[in-house]
Amino acid sequence: MNIRRRELLASTAAAIVLATAGRVIADDNIRTIRFIPAGNLSSIDPVVTTGYPIRNHGYMVYDTLFAEDEKFDIQPQMVEKVEASEDALVYTMTLRTGLVFHDGNPVRAQDCVASIKRWAAKDSLGQSLFEVTSDLSAVDDNVFRFTLSAPFPLILTALGKASTPVCFIMPERIANTPPTVQIRDATGSGPFRFLQDEWVPGSRAVYEKFNGYAPRKEEASGGAGGKVVHVDRVEWIIIPDQSTAIAALKQDEADWFEKPDLNLLPLLEGDQNVVVDAYDPFQSTLLRFNQQQAPFNNIKVRQAVMAAVNQSDVLTAMVGAGNFKECKSFFFCGTPMSTGAGSEVMKSDTALGQQLLADSGYRNEKVVIISATDIPWIHSASLVIEQLLRNLGMNVELQAMDLGTLFARRVKTDPVENGGWSALVSGAGSVDFMSPAQHLALRGDGLKGWPGWPEDAQLEGLRKRWMSVTTLEERKALANEVEKHAFQSVPYVPLGQRAQKTAYRSSISGILKASGPFFWNLQKF
Repeated sequence: MNIRRRELLASTAAAIVLATAGRVIADDNIRTIRFIPAGNLSSIDPVVTTGYPIRNHGYMVYDTLFAEDEKFDIQPQMVEKVEASEDALVYTMTLRTGLVFHDGNPVRAQDCVASIKRWAAKDSLGQSLFEVTSDLSAVDDNVFRFTLSAPFPLILTALGKASTPVCFIMPERIANTPPTVQIRDATGSGPFRFLQDEWVPGSRAVYEKFNGYAPRKEEASGGAGGKVVHVDRVEWIIIPDQSTAIAALKQDEADWFEKPDLNLLPLLEGDQNVVVDAYDPFQSTLLRFNQQQAPFNNIKVRQAVMAAVNQSDVLTAMVGAGNFKECKSFFFCGTPMSTGAGSEVMKSDTALGQQLLADSGYRNEKVVIISATDIPWIHSASLVIEQLLRNLGMNVELQAMDLGTLFARRVKTDPVENGGWSALVSGAGSVDFMSPAQHLALRGDGLKGWPGWPEDAQLEGLRKRWMSVTTLEERKALANEVEKHAFQSVPYVPLGQRAQKTAYRSSISGILKASGPFFWNLQKF
């Protein structure tokens, strides 16, 4: 990059940051973290909208009953004590003292009950928990109780997992909002308050330290432990253009850039004021189909694509050579449930895919791929998939949009002629794809599930059996059966695992090893 180009990017970045800064903070003693997130905060409801930016917003303003530490172990967070009956059918949970919402009201067991019920209506693991929940109610203001009809060994995992949607606790008055309706009030009890009057979707979101938050005494670890806040204010600055975002970081107009394009990292090399670090070493990537509409409601059409996809081609386009790992598995490779059983159907063979498509009865139905241009790896992969489907003989159109618009679009089950979609590239961190229990994309529960909505009773049955057993050996054996079935039914096509880096100013310290960007424990010098 020449000097003139660098100056242009730097000045553009400065202009964008200043334009989005809203009111000027005159007090030099206010410690502010300026953060460039991976996508726009298009919603403030982490139950209705499961995208990572909305989940990350949730961790800012809400707290959780339990939480995953950096080793993915579940630890108590808002809960002080859990008492389980001998037959594992009754769980009594007591809240720790000092919990208060941003509006000054104390956190009560009634708030927890309402929040759990709203979350469970949308979450796959929560739905499974409630299938065996006879009663969930408040005993008093500090204690609530689950009464189960059958043991559910994963109850604490369900309440504390970091995979979306997360069981965030809201005031009862907000949690009583139907789970199909977006909330409008982000009052929580977490370490930061959301300044809703400063929120400009597509431009900025602002949070300030909540002085009423009472952190746990333990050391911070992942999403668990003491959430001690050392800064006064966090500003999310939405900069869709990657080059501009990198220039903003280099010119000290931003402190932390969550997910820079790996192809642009050389622009940061050698800058002693910037640290480039591992974020999530390998994140899973997938090609998801809308199975409520033609042509991907036809299993043979999905199998044709599965046979033709070349993971290496897609991954190279996304992140460049050396920054990925081929992984023909529905579970995160290297974790206990990942077997790759049945993956021999992934042939990377276009000719075979063409033959299978010809045999499928495909009638030249239009295929609309929706892609987020502000997430470079998604758009790069989508372009490869677009060409692959054309090569197979499909009638394809790629429709590009920003991530927030994609989140709104992907919930539509309509035909493409009425604003629906056919396929999209998505991804998840390692915590989301480690087991059948919390794998959003590996369900067969139709319209109750994650966008794509496959209906697969056999897959649902295998998942329930997996959750009912307790030994690692039994779970591995059932995970093997899940994978064999999924490679035939094709709820999605695994596209492999990509590396991801994060970049921040050297004046920042305390970034936690976690599945998302957390702002407690952070310090700015």
